[in-house]
Amino acid sequence: MKIGIIGAGQLGQMLALSGIPYALRFHFLDSSAEAPGARVAPIVVGAFDDIQALRRLAREVDLVTYEFENVPVAALHEMAATRPCFPPVDALRVSQDRILEKELFGRLGIPTPPYRAVDSLTDLEAAVAALGLPCVLKTRRLGYDGRGQRVLRRKADVGPAWEALGGVPLILEGFVRFEREVSIIGARSTRGEMRAYPIVTNTHREGILRVTTAPTRDTRLQRAAEAHLRRVAEHFEYAGVLTIEFFVQDGRLVANEMAPRVHNSGHWTIEGAVTSQFENHLRAILGLPLGDTRPVGHAAMVNYIGTMPDRDRIMAVPGAHHHDYGKAPRAGRKLGHCTVVAPTAAARDELLKRIVRRVPR
Repeated sequence: MKIGIIGAGQLGQMLALSGIPYALRFHFLDSSAEAPGARVAPIVVGAFDDIQALRRLAREVDLVTYEFENVPVAALHEMAATRPCFPPVDALRVSQDRILEKELFGRLGIPTPPYRAVDSLTDLEAAVAALGLPCVLKTRRLGYDGRGQRVLRRKADVGPAWEALGGVPLILEGFVRFEREVSIIGARSTRGEMRAYPIVTNTHREGILRVTTAPTRDTRLQRAAEAHLRRVAEHFEYAGVLTIEFFVQDGRLVANEMAPRVHNSGHWTIEGAVTSQFENHLRAILGLPLGDTRPVGHAAMVNYIGTMPDRDRIMAVPGAHHHDYGKAPRAGRKLGHCTVVAPTAAARDELLKRIVRRVPR
């Protein structure tokens, strides 16, 4: 069996690595021949909407998946016409538009921040009046890791925010005064089997995930997050790994966004769970029995952003697992990560402190 992966970034690389024990082979499509996946499998070089490149990939593989949300939907429709494609294209379509995503959550009974569509400065002014300040203006499409967002705290922020982001469809969201940010990752197979990992707590800075700790032991929130995840997965007749990010406000979950793919907040599962999210994604799209999602201890993941730390100093921390994606340094770029696993939360947190002190900020 050969699996095509659209996108050869670190997520694609880790997917392919997890498939080696199953004797699976992989082929990527990416705009760069130097992407991280090149260390694992061949790459068809081309733009993600290049029909000829997509057809070359299709000729090489039996099944197609993808590693990030910004794959053009039309391109996947082209691919899905000749090869099975998972997760389903409609899940990707909805995840690419924050309005469609919020509307879906609303239909499924999943709480979200209040929001308004914004297509003009007049729309923005009316939306600010309706939702109040502070609020958050975002692009409806293509925003990630804090890009395409502006927090409006006073009326004077409205004009500059419009100047910065206007010209594309926008969404204004009410500001959520959250206690913490959490996410849940689960897998649903082509046979309908579903398993969820424990919810995790995420710490962001400048819109980029910095630290994840797992598990977050809260039975009530876990039950609610799993119910929300199941509703979304069943709505799409989903196959693959699915992630939903939430704010915790006044002890309840408020959905922020979903990602129809393996996710940065699930990297801890490589060393910290019985079965990693990457292996479970492959099991899910191949219709194999899903693996155990239980944690094997208390885990933490630290992202390396912009600059790589000194490898030897990281690896000197007992139990540290160092992952280098082999990418060129650049401000705001995810270059690698480190995970630690310990028998108790206290021991994990002590190791985490030692790692964080060694990672450039």
